[in-house]
Amino acid sequence: MAAPRVLVLTSTLPARIGDGTPAFVADLSRELGREFDVRVLAPAVPGGAERERLSDAVEVVRYRYFPSRWEDLADGAILENVRSRRSRIAQVPFLLGGMASAVRREMRDFRPDAVHAFWIIPQGIVAHRVARSVPTVVTTLGGDLYALDNAPARAEKSRVVRDAAAVTVMNADMRERVLALGADPATTHVIPMGARFVQVDHDDRQVTKPATWKHPVHLLAVGRLVEKKGFDVLLEALRRSRARIDLTIVGDGPERARLEALAEGLPVTFRGQLSRAELDAALARAGIAVFPSRRAASGDQDGLPVAMLEAMGAGCAIIASDLPGLNEAIEPGRSGVLVPEGDAEALARSLEVLAEDQELRAALGAAARERSRRYSVEAVGEDYRELFRRVLAS
Repeated sequence: MAAPRVLVLTSTLPARIGDGTPAFVADLSRELGREFDVRVLAPAVPGGAERERLSDAVEVVRYRYFPSRWEDLADGAILENVRSRRSRIAQVPFLLGGMASAVRREMRDFRPDAVHAFWIIPQGIVAHRVARSVPTVVTTLGGDLYALDNAPARAEKSRVVRDAAAVTVMNADMRERVLALGADPATTHVIPMGARFVQVDHDDRQVTKPATWKHPVHLLAVGRLVEKKGFDVLLEALRRSRARIDLTIVGDGPERARLEALAEGLPVTFRGQLSRAELDAALARAGIAVFPSRRAASGDQDGLPVAMLEAMGAGCAIIASDLPGLNEAIEPGRSGVLVPEGDAEALARSLEVLAEDQELRAALGAAARERSRRYSVEAVGEDYRELFRRVLAS
C-alpha cells in the first residue's frame, strides 16, 4: 500500500541544506518522511533549486512569483524583510497568487491526503482557500500570532484555525491565544519545533574552565538581528558588566549596522549567518549562550527559539528572557537562568555570576543538555507523525 501523502507549505526553507537558514521545516519534513510521502512547497529564493530531494520520501518544489531580479521577499523572514525595505510589500500579492497557483497544481498532481501549513499567515490562509478538501494541520511559530493583530488579520486567522484539522503552537501562552481565535481545544497542541544537536567534547570547552582576562569565557548569541531578539539589551548588559567574557553574535538582519555601532569598544564579534558546520563549531566553543528575547513594538516575540534548544543540547549554560516558551524550556536555577525581558542590569549581573563560577556553568550546562532531549528533532518528529496518523484516521 502506498504511503499517505502530506503536502508541506512553508515560506522559510534553506536554499541549500546547511547554509545557515533555519532548517526546522526541512528537519521535520524528513521526520514525516519516515512514514509518509512528503512534498515541500516553498517560494523561490536566490540560489535555491527548483526541485530537490531531502530524502527518498521528501521532495522540495519551489514556485516562482516575481521577476527573479527582485524576488527576495521570502529570503529570510517575510515580515522582517518588508519592515527593512517597504518596497518589498509590492511582492506580497504576487507571493500569495503564486502560492495559490502552486497549491492548486499540487492538489491535482501530487493529490495529498493532508496538508501541513507552517504559519497561519500566509500559508494557512492559502491552504484554507485552495485545499479545503483535505485536512490541514496549521503550525504557528509566533510571529504570525503575536504580530499581525489588526481586525482583518485576526478575522483571517480565526477562520483558518477554526477550520483546521489540528493546530500546533510553540508554548502554552500561544495555545491560549489560538483558542481565543476559535480553535478547538481538543485539536490544539503544544509541540515545539525539534532541534538537531551537535556532539561536544565537554572536557575541552569553556563551560568547565575558569574565566581569566587572558582566557575569557566565550559567550554566544544566535538569531536574526531584529528587535525581538533583544541583542541591543545584551550589548548594554555587556557594557555594564565587569565579567571576563567575549561575545560572538551569529546571525544577520536589518539591525546589524545599528548593533555594530552599539558594540563599538566591546569584546564583540559579529559572524553573520553561519553554515551548519560553522554554527556547530561556535556552539562547541561557547561556555554561555544567551537569548535576551523581548516583545517588539509590533507585538512580535519568540515562541521558542530552536537556536536556544540547540545551545541546550550542546551543553551551554543558558541565560534567557523570562518569556512564554523560553521559560517553559528552562528550569530557573537548574537548567538555566531567566532574567526579566529588557533588563540590561539583571542580565549583566547574571553574566558576571556565570563567568566567575565555572562549577555553576558546568551544572547548568549538564542539566540543559539532559532537558534538551525532549526537544530533539527525533522526539518531536514522532509527535508529529502521531498527530498526522490521528488526522488521517479521522
